[in-house]
Amino acid sequence: MPLSRIAGVDEAGRGALFGPVMAAAVILDPDSPPPPGIQDSKKLTPAVRSRVSQTIKEQALAWAVASASHHEIDRLNILQATLLAMQRALMALKRKPTLVRVDGDKVPSVPWPTVAIVGGDKLFAEIAAASILAKVSRDAHLEAQENNYSGYGLCRHKGYATSAHLEALERLGPTPLHRRSFAPVKRLLKSRMAFKLE
Repeated sequence: MPLSRIAGVDEAGRGALFGPVMAAAVILDPDSPPPPGIQDSKKLTPAVRSRVSQTIKEQALAWAVASASHHEIDRLNILQATLLAMQRALMALKRKPTLVRVDGDKVPSVPWPTVAIVGGDKLFAEIAAASILAKVSRDAHLEAQENNYSGYGLCRHKGYATSAHLEALERLGPTPLHRRSFAPVKRLLKSRMAFKLE
């Protein structure tokens, strides 16, 4: 197995109030230049992200996307759920890495040498590629939930704690996919329970 088979790993949705956290793992072809447009996913427009995501899938040696559900987030905590999603993505790769680079300061439990790199999506193309796949996959998942939970504006804020999302939470209450362990949702549930008991 070549020493240059390096997997990059990143997540999307860690700070959101709604839905799963998603992680992607990508092994780029070491004998080819990285797909054009790869950089931190947050710096790309949705249209460009989607286009680059497709190119990554076509050109990478291997890629996988996995998730940890809102139930797992509430049960394990967001850090452990994020590491679980990363582990699942890495284990799902069709070709196995000899080294794993993870964006952040913690690493999942996998059977390969693994290094955590804060700001790694700005330093390594394989992590930036994983960042893009994770973001595009999670955005698509949230957009698919818009019809099920209209009124929350999921297509706009993707489950993050924007003022519009918090206002919708106050007005409509949490959905079954909101993370009960996150402070704004927990606070709202507690206040509603107190109101019912009065």
